[in-house]
Amino acid sequence: MPSTQTAAARRAPGPLGRALRSRWLLAVGFVAVHAWVIKQAITWGYTIYGDVTLYEWLARHGLSTGQWPVLDYDWVYPAGALLPVTLPALVAPTLLGYEIVWTAMIVALDAVATVVLVRSAPRGVLGAWWWLAFLVALGPIFLGRLDGVVAPLILVSLVLASRRPTLATAVATAGAWIKIAPGAVVVALAATRARWRDLLRQVVVPGAVVSVVVVGLALAGGAGQRAFSVFGQQEARTLQAESVLATWFSVARLWDPSVRIEYNDVIFTYEVQGDVARQVASALDWLLPVAVLLLAALTWWTARRRPDHAGDILLLSTAALLLALIVFNKVGSPQFVAWIGPPLAAAIALAGPGTRRLWGPPAVGVLVAALGTQIVYPVAYGEFLAGEPAMVVIEALRNLALVVLLAGAVWRIVQLGRDGMRGDVHEGPLPDPSAPTPTVTDP
Repeated sequence: MPSTQTAAARRAPGPLGRALRSRWLLAVGFVAVHAWVIKQAITWGYTIYGDVTLYEWLARHGLSTGQWPVLDYDWVYPAGALLPVTLPALVAPTLLGYEIVWTAMIVALDAVATVVLVRSAPRGVLGAWWWLAFLVALGPIFLGRLDGVVAPLILVSLVLASRRPTLATAVATAGAWIKIAPGAVVVALAATRARWRDLLRQVVVPGAVVSVVVVGLALAGGAGQRAFSVFGQQEARTLQAESVLATWFSVARLWDPSVRIEYNDVIFTYEVQGDVARQVASALDWLLPVAVLLLAALTWWTARRRPDHAGDILLLSTAALLLALIVFNKVGSPQFVAWIGPPLAAAIALAGPGTRRLWGPPAVGVLVAALGTQIVYPVAYGEFLAGEPAMVVIEALRNLALVVLLAGAVWRIVQLGRDGMRGDVHEGPLPDPSAPTPTVTDP
């Protein structure tokens, strides 16, 4: 009997564990974190809200003249991005008002994602705390771009994927029509469906319905072929200075003054100049889709050998796909790192005792990559562009961390598939979120 009591005492959470599981304390943390991020965004001003200023102009111009991006001229975003870009302009008559409503919209989406995470996952509160830590590490850039809209949608779709895959697909597809990244969830869901009937019912049909609605509205508005113009808008670009494959050129500036980074005043980014950089950028135009296809095939192969680990494979595949969209992308915008937080937050919330420890190292790695991103942008972006050695090294290490995270996710997917071929079973899979949540969970 004493040993039973001792074991129960060991399982009981301590004061820190009880505090971390408190939803009230989490609510206070949510408000505090977002207040800090908003304060930082206001401090940095145009550096953060520059794109929001452009969104506001596009919305005002469309409302006053009837000339809209996608509907009347090409745009770098999918047609669905018109919705979040236009909504604040319908409410607020000034630029400042637009920025306030835009910020409130992103915070509201983040709140919804956090509530879904807490209510739908066994360790949702812990996952939500990690998500808040990730937002602090990434900094205010989260508020000033469309990525702040789609990142919560990625998180919601991943949390819903096990119990409500049809709804998860619809949410992710809607997000992909705002910015392409949430499409990674759709690809991972499709690759992990065990039966063709499930693939059709849970992925193809809801994805097609959402896409038909978006494209149909765009065509009705006169978009024509521009409804799909986003897929060809990046071809003329060369390597953005911060992109992963631009790392060598960036580091080479430390000893080679001929390496040039110049401002592109058409698309408002700093790019590496030169024939070699353009050749690398051209290669990435086909390397990126090839990487996505290979990861989808790997996911499909592994999912059929380890159906008992479907939850792990879905999260690993989504993380790998999102990382591939960064690593093999000639565009290297800092806000892209916002995409890789949701798979880790969902994994921490859903992981069972057997897989919990496996997500620890990547969770730390993503926080480090997010912090490195913030240090370079907005904190020391000028120093980075000027080739200051410390900032060049930090950016290179950040990019190396992204490559290591991608390699780790791929290695884990391969390992699961090989274990399935041998019939090995090591740690337990992610639990079924539809199962009853135990009264006492680990802190």
